[in-house]
Amino acid sequence: MANAGLQLLGFGLALLGWAATIVATILPQWQMSSYSSGTIITAQAIYRGLWMECAWQSTGQIQCKAYDSMLSLSPSLQATRALMVVSIIVGLVAMCIAIMGMKCTRCGSEDKTQKARIAMTGGIIFLVAGLAALIACSWIGNQIVRDFYSSVVAVNQKFEFGPAIFLGWAGSIFVLLGGGLLCCSCPEKTAYSNRQYPQGKPISKPPSSREYV
Repeated sequence: MANAGLQLLGFGLALLGWAATIVATILPQWQMSSYSSGTIITAQAIYRGLWMECAWQSTGQIQCKAYDSMLSLSPSLQATRALMVVSIIVGLVAMCIAIMGMKCTRCGSEDKTQKARIAMTGGIIFLVAGLAALIACSWIGNQIVRDFYSSVVAVNQKFEFGPAIFLGWAGSIFVLLGGGLLCCSCPEKTAYSNRQYPQGKPISKPPSSREYV
């Protein structure tokens, strides 16, 4: 029963992290314009996401524009795009596999040992999905930090961390935790593993002919 509760907890964390990863991928607030110089030149805030760039006016108006060319984007942004999409797809596959292997479901095999192995497989795939999202967020985060402290980049072109990148980090951690808990679904030992067979008596050798001499 405790193993079933552990599976539910792991699946719930992984599902929550997977949903957060989807929301973070869609949101455009991955990078927000920085005002480190102390002077606000324009009364607007610039946000950059994985798919579009938005401008928030001081009047409350929002204007967003999708990126025209994918090849003109930075390598870090392209890699983040690919890794986040891979994380979402792999997470969906892991979710389907984990559902079939959980004790509280009747789909899939009825063998408890086989279901536990299926749940472990889903947990391992969840770990891959969470690792891909974590690498993606860390990759673009490293690029933001490098551009912020670079003397070559102009002040009005520097950006800071947006809310979406923190949401992506949190989602990837939840997926990793959920996958780790699902991996703890160890298969139960079968009845034959604990069975002890009686040890046979050693076979006595027939007396040799020298004993009769």
